[in-house]
Amino acid sequence: MKMKWLGLSQAIHPADKKGTAGLAIKPLSGFSRVTIPLDMQVGPGCESIVKKGDHVDIGDPLGKPLGAWSVPVHASVSGEVESVQEQILSDGSRAQYVTIVSDGKDTVSELVKKPVVTDHASFIEAIRVSGLVGLGGAAFPTHIKLNPPPDKKVDTLIVNAAECEPYITTDNRICLENAYECVAGALATAFWCGIEHVVFGIEDNKKDAAVALKKAAKRAKRDGRGSVEIKVLPTSYPTGAEKVLIRFINGRIVPEGGLPADVGVIVQNVTTIWFIARYLRTGMPLVKKWITLDGGAVKTPGNFEVPIGSSIEEVIEKAGGLKAEARKIIMGGPMMGVAVDDITRPILKHNNAILVFTEEEAALPEESACIHCGRCFRACPMKLMPAALDKAARANNATELDERHVLNCIECGSCTYVCPAKRYLVQNIRNGKTLVRAARAAAREKGGQS
Repeated sequence: MKMKWLGLSQAIHPADKKGTAGLAIKPLSGFSRVTIPLDMQVGPGCESIVKKGDHVDIGDPLGKPLGAWSVPVHASVSGEVESVQEQILSDGSRAQYVTIVSDGKDTVSELVKKPVVTDHASFIEAIRVSGLVGLGGAAFPTHIKLNPPPDKKVDTLIVNAAECEPYITTDNRICLENAYECVAGALATAFWCGIEHVVFGIEDNKKDAAVALKKAAKRAKRDGRGSVEIKVLPTSYPTGAEKVLIRFINGRIVPEGGLPADVGVIVQNVTTIWFIARYLRTGMPLVKKWITLDGGAVKTPGNFEVPIGSSIEEVIEKAGGLKAEARKIIMGGPMMGVAVDDITRPILKHNNAILVFTEEEAALPEESACIHCGRCFRACPMKLMPAALDKAARANNATELDERHVLNCIECGSCTYVCPAKRYLVQNIRNGKTLVRAARAAAREKGGQS
């Protein structure tokens, strides 16, 4: 089927800066200790089931899930539990942290066993037990996404290999180094979830990865596993945003306040899909993370496999250290990532990059008055009016923010990127979304009391 390109006039094209694309993923080991938060997902996290002095092996569960959305958290090194204490997460919320002092043996738990999957229910349970959340950065529990309500008829699984953020190249490397497992994971997911069509979406600046996926797709079809389609998309930002990618792949529009399942689609990041294939084959839960380490301050940029819970500081040291003073460290990409306030913070399940910037790279331009040029509107993939949302957010006007559909913002940062006045648009729009959610919660509470 010939693809109909639904191009966006709003797309932007930041410099790729993907200098690590040709560097294979390198495992880093020998970490002295890991500190693992028991909340690394959308929704409630876990409650500790270990205590100081306990011995744990790789793959042992550390936390008991607190609800149907929760997934377990596992030890990423073997050793002794040094502490279990509540700490503040990078977003300001609080969670229990389990610190493990490594014994250097990397002993794998006897509990690590290949899952037995016989139907949809056992597949969903296996995914939950693995501790999997969206590895592209969203941290949405995968078992929830793969189990939509019965009234949502899903016919398409879209595997997101776009990786449109500058610098980040781990998805690209996963496709190159594990193409067949990526395809196998997608087909297994589709089979157990009763999904008819599987489509990989990848940008045309990753031609070698696209070729590897196409070859893997042909091999999988010969092996009798099933058929997948590889769609190569023009490079633009934010192609990899879930709602944007759905529009590009099959022309469906997710309704306001809706989810992809409302239009018959489930979207999964390609590394998430690859992990599913590996977990079904080995039974090893999510204890490692694959990250790009880059930025002007980094001595040896590259792609690395590291234990979840290892500190950013130790990851940088083991990867080769710094060549310049770090003035800003970002978890994720420069467009949607979050600045880190402490270099000792741990690598999380959903981290896909650590960027370490020099003073020159980190310098923030000063804001000036909005000149009403309309560039932010033209750049917005959701067709919002960022300047108006910014003004309403600064005025704490929750009503206007709601009326202007602020919750439809995907926080891609395109508006801020194109603004000639250097307005802090996306930052204020994030604050505005918080205002609207609080106002809606207050209204619900008031309605319940009346």
